[in-house]
Amino acid sequence: MNMNEQFIRRGVRFRVGKIIGIVILGIIGVFVFGSIVMLLWNALIPEIFHLQQINFWQALGLLILAKILFSGFRGGPRAYGSRWKREALKEGWANMTPEQQEKFRQEWGRRCRKPFAPDGRFDRAETPNRPADPAGPAEPKS
Repeated sequence: MNMNEQFIRRGVRFRVGKIIGIVILGIIGVFVFGSIVMLLWNALIPEIFHLQQINFWQALGLLILAKILFSGFRGGPRAYGSRWKREALKEGWANMTPEQQEKFRQEWGRRCRKPFAPDGRFDRAETPNRPADPAGPAEPKS
């Protein structure tokens, strides 16, 4: 057996061991988080809202439901932060002219602005497909 074959076998064993370790940690994590949800629910919710206590499987279902409702199926931070996406965005930005960059900033500033003005009114003025407010801007409160 030459050195190359030894390194390949060690690499395969390492990968298999790593996969088994990740699976075991995942199973432990599911039981730990399910237990935490169950314990917190049973300690707080029956007293506060007069609801029934839940068992482990109900807590696990609640945890999965919360994951679906509040974060969807994105896959976590790596789904949006992958290296190739960041590099593609940097490359695209570098290939833009300064005028294009400014137009991009303005467009995304308009899209991502807060929907409510500081005076509490809904800010719909200056959007391309909506007419401006006929009453005009509100007077600032003192």
